[in-house]
Amino acid sequence: MHKILVINPGSTSTKLAIYEDENLISKDTVRHSSEELAPFKHIAEQYEFRKEVIKKFLEKEGYHLSAFSAIVGRGGLLRPIPGGVYEINELMKEELRERKFGEHASNLGALIAHELASEYNIPSFIADPVVVDEMIDIARFSGHPDFERKSIFHALNQKAVARATAEKMNKKYEEVNLIVVHMGGGISIGAHKKGKVIDVNNALDGDGPFTPKGLEHYQ
Repeated sequence: MHKILVINPGSTSTKLAIYEDENLISKDTVRHSSEELAPFKHIAEQYEFRKEVIKKFLEKEGYHLSAFSAIVGRGGLLRPIPGGVYEINELMKEELRERKFGEHASNLGALIAHELASEYNIPSFIADPVVVDEMIDIARFSGHPDFERKSIFHALNQKAVARATAEKMNKKYEEVNLIVVHMGGGISIGAHKKGKVIDVNNALDGDGPFTPKGLEHYQ
């Protein structure tokens, strides 16, 4: 039996879960108000704040870090990569710390997961980060040759929902075609074809519908 701690920092919340193999044991969603996050000029400055949230969750649930076989953090803005599970390494951490490909709360997932895991020599991973890029060539056209559409979206949640939906249909994710919509602090709409997200709006740079997070700037 393997216990796994899952950390998912989002723009307006920190989602946490504990699994035993594939069985969900405990979960919590800690919401963060605009006032709570206001003191942090940059998302990177939320590091200790988010880590404390995780430690309080573990304390409440009665778990110690040494009990876990692995820790998984939400992947952040890295270079474009296919969907899947990746072990956290120094290059990944460097790109996230330096915000080489942008800044988002999801960047904190891998950094915090690796630090917590390193304390007890536990492996740490990310899964389906926001930069999953499986778009077909024609989906990259924006209408102007100097601007190529990018794949930055809620890949972790979209692929999880797609797999769960396929299972309910008694099929594998790689056998179905789906339209999946993520609605939260950001919104992304993806076309899933046989296990790949072949087209999706850029949920980071405003390519898509207005979101609750975006509307805060107009209130």
